[in-house]
Amino acid sequence: MKILAINSSPRGGGQSKTELMLNHLVEGMRDAGAEVDVVNLREKKIKNCIGCFTCWTKTPGHCIHKDDMTRELFPKWLEADLVVYATPLYNYAMTASLKAFIERTLPSLEPFFEIHAGRMCHPLRHRSPAVVILSVSGMPDEAHFGPLSAHMKYSFATLGRKLSAEIYRPAAEILTNPLFKKKADDVLEAVAEAGRELAKSMTISPGTMARITQPLVDSQLFAEMGNLFWKTCIAEGVSPKEFEKKNMVPRPDSLESFMLLFPAGLNSGAAGDRKVTLQFDFSGHVEDSCCFIIEKGKVEAKKGIEENPEITIKTPFNVWMDIMTRKADGQQMFMEQKYTVTGDIGLMIQLFKKEGY
Repeated sequence: MKILAINSSPRGGGQSKTELMLNHLVEGMRDAGAEVDVVNLREKKIKNCIGCFTCWTKTPGHCIHKDDMTRELFPKWLEADLVVYATPLYNYAMTASLKAFIERTLPSLEPFFEIHAGRMCHPLRHRSPAVVILSVSGMPDEAHFGPLSAHMKYSFATLGRKLSAEIYRPAAEILTNPLFKKKADDVLEAVAEAGRELAKSMTISPGTMARITQPLVDSQLFAEMGNLFWKTCIAEGVSPKEFEKKNMVPRPDSLESFMLLFPAGLNSGAAGDRKVTLQFDFSGHVEDSCCFIIEKGKVEAKKGIEENPEITIKTPFNVWMDIMTRKADGQQMFMEQKYTVTGDIGLMIQLFKKEGY
């Protein structure tokens, strides 16, 4: 089987979750023996269709534009058995570059009118490849894909066209968040399995699709995490790309947000077979306490004070937030007695090795 995979994400360099999903889909397709050609539209020059209909009259089947679409991509599209349209969700729809690509497949149609299943349509000039749409969204709600799905279903319901599968992944930014690694890995493994199934049968099984679309995060939790991220970007004057490049950390602004984010930076394996309690007593503008119970590689956050913790850290809230977000060196702050530690300091060092607190 010959497959053409069209990646319309403008982002590269490991930032694109569209690309991440597509890479796993392609990996599965190739595992199943398919010949897959991946095209990144951000690297191509494709002019907009100008509606001249030259491809229907003066040069039937051939576009008036002489660009990458005419010379390279349209011939590949015609030869493919299956085409994957991969796009981040932009304003509840596909990217402009993918829309331009699809519009430029107009030469594959003839100008005449036919009625198919009660609907007027143009007949195909060439065999049309089957289609898979793959899209990701930062929002956690699958309903955001409704307009895109409706568009794809309507567009490929005409004579000779086939929409083989729709793959939609909400809350896609979480796929690279270490807090959700186990679920994210299962999603990506399922995407690869979907690729194998598509290469063999042009369909995706319900079980595989359920794994791909499984819930990753509670909406309220998602909102809190996202808001902290954007607040930090705004406060520091950085873009998301710069945030990632600088290996920055969202800055908690409350005890609750600290309890939410702090476990991601802990080396929970350092506890071994022990049950370890790490206690924080904060002062300053946040005067409160919380603890983290580490057992069997898992971390449970609890508000309040636990009896007989292995480690207790007493610190002004802002001091620890500076340390957590790498604005201050934790060891230097300790030497300057900006915070105090009682209990197993050696274990604390091991627990904090992951992020270098």
